[in-house]
Amino acid sequence: MLSLSIASPGTAVTFLRGNTSTSSSFHGVRISHKASARVPAAAISSYGKPSVVMMSKREAELKDIRAKTTEELNEEVIDLKGELFMLRLQKSARNEFKSSEFRRMKKQVARILTVRREREIEEGIGKRLSRKLDRQWKKSIVVRPPPSLKKLQEEEAAEEAAEAAKSA
Repeated sequence: MLSLSIASPGTAVTFLRGNTSTSSSFHGVRISHKASARVPAAAISSYGKPSVVMMSKREAELKDIRAKTTEELNEEVIDLKGELFMLRLQKSARNEFKSSEFRRMKKQVARILTVRREREIEEGIGKRLSRKLDRQWKKSIVVRPPPSLKKLQEEEAAEEAAEAAKSA
């Protein structure tokens, strides 16, 4: 809620903040924003009282990410970046794909990298050293196909084996 107060010179203005009221000799225009606490509509029961709100999906994902080791996080970043590459290939080839996957994967990578940086901060690693370590890590990455491509190759191999079994 937005409120606007206009005061002329010589008048005292009284404005409220929370439970306290203060008085000043303010001259001019005052624009204030009153924020109200919002409760999600799903959290309100039929009686109008807030009920228990479930943990958001993002918080659950963060909890899972924080439970993993740094090496596992690095592997997951490599896999997700490979999947992003595959999506870009599908887009350029005009194949069918879910465009929402781009955003989801990018956010997942960002969450993982954030947790990784939080751990570096806890260890006392500065920004400059962190970037140096990140460059070294990127150079040490062994290129491998993303999981979705591996899955496709396995399916194709299974189909070929099935065709070979039928013809034999």
